Amino acid sequence: MAQHSFVFTWLWAVAAAAAAQDAAQTVTVTGRAPASAAVAGFDDTPLSRAPFSATVIGPATLDDAGISNLADATRVGPGLSDAYNAVGYWSNFTVRGFALDQRNNYRRDGLPINAETSLWLGNKQSIDVLRGTSGMQAGVSAPGGLVNLVVKRPNGAHWSATLAGESDGSYGLALDLGNRAGPDGSIGWRLSAEATHLDPPLNSARGQRQGIAAAGEWRVDAGKRLEAEIEFNRQSQPSQPGFSMLGNRVPDARDIDPRINLNNQPWSLPVVFTGQTASLRWTQRLSTDLNLSAHAMTQRLRTDDRIAFPFGCSAENAFDRYCSDGSFDLYDFRSEGEHRRNDALDLGIGGRASLLAREHRWRAGVLVARQRSDQPREAFNLVGTGTIDGRSVTSPDPSLTAEGVARDERSTEWYARDQWMLTPGASVWLGLRHTRLARQSVATDGSNSIDVRQSFTTPFLAASLLLRERTTVYVSGGEGIESAVAPNLPIYTNPGQALPAQKSRQLEAGIKHEADALTAGAVLFDIRRPLVTDLCTPGCTRLIDGKQHHRGIELDAAWHGGPWSVQGSATVLRATRERSIDPANDALKPTNVPERTLRAQLGYQVLTLPELTLTSTVVNEGPRFVLPDNSASIPAWTRLDLAARLLQQHASHALTWRLGLDNATNRRAWRESPYQFGHVYLYPLAPRTWRASVTATF
Repeated sequence: MAQHSFVFTWLWAVAAAAAAQDAAQTVTVTGRAPASAAVAGFDDTPLSRAPFSATVIGPATLDDAGISNLADATRVGPGLSDAYNAVGYWSNFTVRGFALDQRNNYRRDGLPINAETSLWLGNKQSIDVLRGTSGMQAGVSAPGGLVNLVVKRPNGAHWSATLAGESDGSYGLALDLGNRAGPDGSIGWRLSAEATHLDPPLNSARGQRQGIAAAGEWRVDAGKRLEAEIEFNRQSQPSQPGFSMLGNRVPDARDIDPRINLNNQPWSLPVVFTGQTASLRWTQRLSTDLNLSAHAMTQRLRTDDRIAFPFGCSAENAFDRYCSDGSFDLYDFRSEGEHRRNDALDLGIGGRASLLAREHRWRAGVLVARQRSDQPREAFNLVGTGTIDGRSVTSPDPSLTAEGVARDERSTEWYARDQWMLTPGASVWLGLRHTRLARQSVATDGSNSIDVRQSFTTPFLAASLLLRERTTVYVSGGEGIESAVAPNLPIYTNPGQALPAQKSRQLEAGIKHEADALTAGAVLFDIRRPLVTDLCTPGCTRLIDGKQHHRGIELDAAWHGGPWSVQGSATVLRATRERSIDPANDALKPTNVPERTLRAQLGYQVLTLPELTLTSTVVNEGPRFVLPDNSASIPAWTRLDLAARLLQQHASHALTWRLGLDNATNRRAWRESPYQFGHVYLYPLAPRTWRASVTATF
């Protein structure tokens, strides 16, 4: 009963505050501009009228939920789910059941970036998530959607400092400063900085995160603007291996201490991510209905990837799970000095035009991008046997026994988009992207040389109709392309081999309603894509094995009335395999994909203290299959998070106090079951964790 005492106290506080409601007092309601569809390339269109599904996770939500790394976005992002989200490593998501591609499904202010790093959020204004139809926005991408990070830009005088901490010992300081200067405020600047000591609720996982970024803007005149920004960040932290099946059984998560880190050898080293990113953007209004933009960005990353890595059980001739007695083969994995570089240039022109007495909002342009990756020789050496209690000790073997790889990928994408407004309430949306891709790779010893050149066109077509002033219905269809390569690991029989391009097709229909007190939406979607899988016996071969077919419905709604607010989302997904090499696999469901995800949040603004807001959030995710043959699964789980925000206004400054309790009931469950490199992994829910922060704004 002790672990639930805080929950009961919280519920009592909400009930008491409601009972004390004074009708004479008022509720503070903060207005906001409607989110735009910029994540999909239609910047001047409200998201509520766009023919696709997207979510904008804004600064207030990021702060209130205590989101300090990208993986935490699954707590609040509808349709987002974990896909190998390990502490200390880069973030991985599924959207509509499809895992996003780290090299192709992530954007930064609309330009492609490499997400094989710890992406820093200290200078990000929002996280935009597009669900589906990604072929229109990206020449090569997984079909689930896109994640776009929006950088903080100058927005007038802004001075704030945030001190934050967590119950296990994490603490940090963040600064956000900005102002305008020059004639008529034509020059703006913004500075963001963070220094954090990381000590999560996981043993042997202490680390540090630092970042600093600056953004500038020069409004040359009413129609010309130059923007520049630069970012430096570094994170050093030991990463977290997953647990696994023990022989033929899935262990009960209630019997596993979620604080155990199997990467706790005396010789374990942290994973170190460093990154530098800079961009320059010029926008110019050529006429009232015509504008030009040029946007360039470069991203340079270095990674030292090290881990004591559990993989398989040679004692029982099982290479996709741990031994039945809780032991496993332990490897010393080190890949130090990995270098990645992304460069992109987007030249576009667009505006409004009249054709056949109808208005067109159009844009066309070209995106030129290059990805380079240099991974040196690495260590992947068996060093002994570990156990899931985390007490086994082995000796290291850092010998460089595996070849690395150098990759160079260049793409040129010509695109055109048009919103054809047939009537004030009816539009046809057209999109077309033609991509030319050239990819070369070679192992460090000169082997596995590959030179692939591909070209393809991905169309998008949609129609939307405004039924009433604030209700829109739409249908859409689009295609996407993926281009897969087998991992360059010694366990693969075809390392570095490129697979044929895989074309996905997507259909979607939805309805959206937006009013003063209520917003709601419902979406039906149907996606088909070739299935790339690993066949391991025990050596692994990456190949195309039939198709995945994902069908589902997404629901979301938000309502506020008086001091109360309610919001929630739900996704129900039916995902199956089709046309497999082995017909016995047909109708099987993919691993690590929940059949349902539910999120609901109840908020109450205390009327006796109007600047105090209490919220409770419930997250439920359905069962997930662990093995590709669907012979093992993990059960559904539910997590309760509680939070409070108190705003204190003073004459010259304001203080915002935030307090949160994540996993308030200290629920033990398997959060996800990624099937990676032909191996089952299980990640537990983090234990109950306090977090607190105070932000001073001047």
